[in-house]
Amino acid sequence: MKWRCAWCGKPHAENDPPCDECGHNAFEKAVVREGSDEARESPTEGIDTGPTYVWTCTDCGREHVKHNPPCSRCGNPTLEKTEQTYDAVESDLDVPGWLGVAKPYLPVVAVVVLIAALFATGIVSPSMLPGIGQPSPPDAPGSGGEAAGIDLEATEELVHERLEADREYARAYDDGLAAYAEYHNRAFVAHEYEGRKVDPVDSSDFDVDCRGEPTAGRVPVRFSVTEYDDAESLAADLAVVMAPSDQVTGSGYDGEGLDIHVVDGSIYVFYAAC
Repeated sequence: MKWRCAWCGKPHAENDPPCDECGHNAFEKAVVREGSDEARESPTEGIDTGPTYVWTCTDCGREHVKHNPPCSRCGNPTLEKTEQTYDAVESDLDVPGWLGVAKPYLPVVAVVVLIAALFATGIVSPSMLPGIGQPSPPDAPGSGGEAAGIDLEATEELVHERLEADREYARAYDDGLAAYAEYHNRAFVAHEYEGRKVDPVDSSDFDVDCRGEPTAGRVPVRFSVTEYDDAESLAADLAVVMAPSDQVTGSGYDGEGLDIHVVDGSIYVFYAAC
């Protein structure tokens, strides 16, 4: 009488498990006629197949359906017959919680929260970051960088140096005050030439450490930039124009900043101090 594997249904001449097809350790008598509809539909229906056995590598633990050494993973010649379990499959299907997923990113989140807290409490000013917290100067005709071949930004520094040389009380050149002066200077030019109004700003928008709003205003200049060949000579004459003002050379101020803007040769200067 023929026997068949109780798991995969393969016929065997003798009751000599394990199955050489799937490694299962239980055979049953092949009582169903070969070729019948019942045999084709379900060779194992109604049968208690029992435990399933596999051949496990004693070295790396790789499971094999057949006892066919060596191990296909590590080459170990010894395979041990063991009952198949599905613990490994269940562990593979375990979905990690949100904490497990987020854990690698927690240091980054902590830094972002700390920076946000420092900004919110005012301990750190947003203007310390480039492009953040300080208003951009408005668009205006002309140039604040170069005119008639003269570097206007270098001229601003030279004006400060000449004024400082004649002062009894020193003043530092403050970049925040200079940016504040540039904003107001360009706003005036935009209104003068285009009739355009610009949003008002406060010195605090430029991270200027003043007890109140800076003392600031336009410096009237009657000459043209085309009359000068270099920044040194232009700075010298601008310092002469500004020096008589007590707000420029007097006491009671710790810092200053100025901006020079040129349109069609006309020079516009805005000065701020606090």
